[in-house]
Amino acid sequence: MVSKNQIKLISSLHQKKYRFANQLFFAEGVKVIQELLDSDLELEHLFTTQNDFETVSLHKRSEISESDLKKISALTTPNSCLAVFKIPVEKSLTQSGLIVALDDVRDPGNLGTILRLCDWFGIEQLVCSVGTVDLYNPKVVQATMGSIARVNVVYTDLGKFISESKLPVYGTFMDGESVYNSKLPSEGIIVMGNEANGISGSIESKVSKRITIPRFGDLQKTESLNVATATAVILSEFKRNS
Repeated sequence: MVSKNQIKLISSLHQKKYRFANQLFFAEGVKVIQELLDSDLELEHLFTTQNDFETVSLHKRSEISESDLKKISALTTPNSCLAVFKIPVEKSLTQSGLIVALDDVRDPGNLGTILRLCDWFGIEQLVCSVGTVDLYNPKVVQATMGSIARVNVVYTDLGKFISESKLPVYGTFMDGESVYNSKLPSEGIIVMGNEANGISGSIESKVSKRITIPRFGDLQKTESLNVATATAVILSEFKRNS
């Protein structure tokens, strides 16, 4: 059964500073956990209310009561299982292919969805500014549905990264050229901006090509698209054109 110390540790992992200090994060739900178990991530311990995950060795698997699971879960309605994994060593970036860059995206659901989109469209690298929400936030992990294990995510000084790159830089703006009319390359950096403020001025100055998703509604009243939704459209067009 789960110990008090384990409950205390996992509860602390809801906060970024403790995830960083312990180099651990947790995931919930059978599908997400199985995806991570099938990856290169290292399992610290698995807690389940069911007699499942029989391929996981007993010294890394424990039964947990529904009441104890509720204490440590990040979900309103807890699933049947929770697994703690070690945070892997951050890999270096390769200046090739299509790279998605996030300029201070703050919503966990958006980051998780964007990561899943990168996985879907074959984008192997995601660069995040230091102000972007933590990759191992439980809500981010949940939203990735396992894609967190298949995309290389690096946090860095985004301005410095772009300045040092030789790849063309595409930024998404309201006043850019229609993405449907643009000639889109197979290699480049695609910058997506903050939910409220878009791409910051310091990053905007480094963009070599401004693109947009045009509005087709008669009233033209919608101010902007959700950043994850916009990323889906943009990546679809890049892949279709390349």
